[in-house]
Amino acid sequence: MKSPAPEPGRLAVRKTYKLYIGGKFPRSESGRTFVVDGDNVALASRKDARDAVLAARAASAKWAGATAYNRGQVLYRIAEMLEARRAEFTALGVSDAELNAAVDRWVWYAGWADKIAQVAGGANPVAGPFFNISAPEPTGVVAVVAPGSLLGLVSVIAPAIVTGNTVVVLAAGPQIAISLAEVLATSDVPGGVVNLLTGRYAETAPWLAAHDDVNALDLTGVEHEELAAELERAAAGSLKRVIRPRAATDFTADPGVRPMTALLETKTVWHPKGY
Repeated sequence: MKSPAPEPGRLAVRKTYKLYIGGKFPRSESGRTFVVDGDNVALASRKDARDAVLAARAASAKWAGATAYNRGQVLYRIAEMLEARRAEFTALGVSDAELNAAVDRWVWYAGWADKIAQVAGGANPVAGPFFNISAPEPTGVVAVVAPGSLLGLVSVIAPAIVTGNTVVVLAAGPQIAISLAEVLATSDVPGGVVNLLTGRYAETAPWLAAHDDVNALDLTGVEHEELAAELERAAAGSLKRVIRPRAATDFTADPGVRPMTALLETKTVWHPKGY
């Protein structure tokens, strides 16, 4: 949706849609752009993808080590800021119903921050004077080929970061994605936890799929079977975990815990019982 016409005698200030890497908004290092609905949008290069993975890796340890309570607070803050910027997303064509669902989705995942460990982990019965505990831990850096809608974008980012992962997101709807990045940048999300790239899936996604420092690959936004298969083959070279829905995802449905547990590893801890 276009911005309102400027008043007579002044020029409109057009919005620049850059990338979001490491908490900052750089242009593509290549200087490339592409046109989407009349807007010039940054076209991510291979170096931009590498920079985003580096930023995600640098933020990984601190974010994974944050308390679940803190991560829940951050996600709730995202919901607050998205609610406050409704008009901007409405101008981009996002319906009120989808905006409500996106805000609610952030709140829903915020509530899971300090509960998923009890669902995905627990104490195991063993022979001998030991405690044996299954403790879920984040997978690490997750590359996400995201769907184009706001609700779809939120539905793939939120479960990854609430469980302590950091993400590099390749977004299909660049204006909505970068506007969401501006929400994240003002929501106490540490730089590098979420990185957003805009570009063409067929060009940029293979670089992320083959990157040795990416631990998991989410293909929820890939609609073409040939591209999905190519990305799976690229990911196999570094033994990445691949999430590939076999049917179209209904983002309005209750997501359940699967999107979170799919990005968790289970660590088994043994500890002697004291007397």
